[in-house]
Amino acid sequence: MPRLETILLATDGSAASEPASEQAIDLAIQLEARLLVVSVVASARQPSEAAIAAGASSPEPRRSEPPEADSRDSMAARAQGIVQRARAAGANATYLVWEGEAGEAIVAAADSEDADLIVVGSHGRSGVSRFFIGSVSDFVVRHAHCPVMVVRGKPEAVRR
Repeated sequence: MPRLETILLATDGSAASEPASEQAIDLAIQLEARLLVVSVVASARQPSEAAIAAGASSPEPRRSEPPEADSRDSMAARAQGIVQRARAAGANATYLVWEGEAGEAIVAAADSEDADLIVVGSHGRSGVSRFFIGSVSDFVVRHAHCPVMVVRGKPEAVRR
């Protein structure tokens, strides 16, 4: 089996992506691989998945500033936090923030950085929910040129 030298962690820095972050950090340490944390900011010409789900019909440029949660600075800060955590645990880690559609940007980053493995989280959606909301992890699995590890998020608390 070839040695894994670069592990790309695709993350939005959310709590739902935390299990993937933990797994990627652990793998990077165990395999003495470089960990590259990649976050993606939607481009100004593309509507977000939330906008598509809400009924946005065409990719018009945004007329106002994107919400703080989606800003380049916010994504960079989240990625940098993961990198600091990884370094504190003993991993060789860096980060990048890409702009574009999430799935396409993750695959492009993996190709550009010669990633040997992509680690991506999944919210565990299935069926109709996945169809309407979309699935970055599904896109990455279908289009990546290297192996992809999909780490399922922790299940939400069951409502009673």
